[in-house]
Amino acid sequence: ADIPVIPDLEEVQEEDLAMQVAAPPSVQVNRVLTYHDLDKDLMKYAAFQTLDGEVDLKLLTKVLAPEHELREDDVSWDWDHLFTEVSSEIVTEWDLGQSERES
Repeated sequence: ADIPVIPDLEEVQEEDLAMQVAAPPSVQVNRVLTYHDLDKDLMKYAAFQTLDGEVDLKLLTKVLAPEHELREDDVSWDWDHLFTEVSSEIVTEWDLGQSERES
């Protein structure tokens, strides 16, 4: 009587699992820091001024570029246009190299 029994496929098909929905996981959402907040924290905490307590990062943190200088507009690439442009530049460089060799 204590021996487990493997259910028949017919019994499993009779159970309607489609109507059962799992409960969604509960996730705590934290606020995402902005670049401005990260920049302030970088200069504020001495922990970010050294790496492993040995490498001084003060010079690096002074010359880091601000976010607005790093932002670029999204540009869509067209494969045919890009391939033609690169091929043209390669051929132009090759032609210049050939003409310099002949001179």
